[in-house]
Amino acid sequence: MRNIEVANLLGTRPETVSRWNQGRAYPHPNTEKTLLELEYIVDQLSELYEPDEARQWIFSPQKLLSGASPAVLIREGRIDEVLRLVSQLRDSVYL
Repeated sequence: MRNIEVANLLGTRPETVSRWNQGRAYPHPNTEKTLLELEYIVDQLSELYEPDEARQWIFSPQKLLSGASPAVLIREGRIDEVLRLVSQLRDSVYL
């Protein structure tokens, strides 16, 4: 994911994400937790989708999320719902 997309998901600026990546700054603990969960989601999706498809999945409305996009739920602090859906998707693929 691009810095601007990560920034939008976390409610920060792309420059801030860039500083995190360069080790010149560190996110607040709550932001870091969300960032790590987002990284986990992207990693799990990489087993199911190509990178562009995974990115599209995160930003597209999902039927199993009542039409909400995972990105919106992440921004709203409802990342557990997204994690649950990713787990369901993975389980259905590996059954």
